[in-house]
Amino acid sequence: MQKQLIITEDGSHSIFVKGLDEVYHSRFGAVNESRHVFIEAGFKQLTAKPPNCINILEIGFGTGLNAFLTLQQCIETELHVDYVALEPFPIEKKIWRQLNYPGLIELPEGDKLFFKLHNCKWGKFVEIHRRFRVQKDLSGIVETELESDCFDLVYFDAFAPEVAPELWTLPVFQKIFKAMKEGGVFVTYSAKGAVRRALQSAGFKVERIPGPKGKREMLRGVKGNDS
Repeated sequence: MQKQLIITEDGSHSIFVKGLDEVYHSRFGAVNESRHVFIEAGFKQLTAKPPNCINILEIGFGTGLNAFLTLQQCIETELHVDYVALEPFPIEKKIWRQLNYPGLIELPEGDKLFFKLHNCKWGKFVEIHRRFRVQKDLSGIVETELESDCFDLVYFDAFAPEVAPELWTLPVFQKIFKAMKEGGVFVTYSAKGAVRRALQSAGFKVERIPGPKGKREMLRGVKGNDS
């Protein structure tokens, strides 16, 4: 499908997929949305940070923006992260090389680190920084087997339910719930009632919280002891 770079309101790039009439990130600001949904509402909300390493699962690596912002947090906070990203349809090099995130996100050697995120081998852990390892897998959440009680944090950044309804189902959320540790946090930009109910049925304690610019609400779930 044909992809086109667009500039969002905060000056950062997103990708418009013509065949789906869908964008990878909000037109109101790609960096603003990712920082609000996944960093502020997710990464920074981990109440019991593991002493050695935070394990993160991302559904939809896409532009690499969420991983890049997480890498920034690792360097600033001196936390260690193992980051697993599922992406069955990676974007082409000619597109990701044009993305302007390294110029907008303050990070020493940002261009080099962003290149390593996208250019590293798939299917194995690769050290991007001494505090950050990534494993990108060319598979989707539906077919992927996940280890139980593994992840502290899940970024659910799949295409919208209207575009990819098969990814927003109870079986998918049950699989993710099982793969998370007690106290683990799940965040997504969606606030749809059907998504909230499916997450609750999977066992999550779910709350609607303020969304980024252009979205009134988003969802956050926690795998609690009484979930």
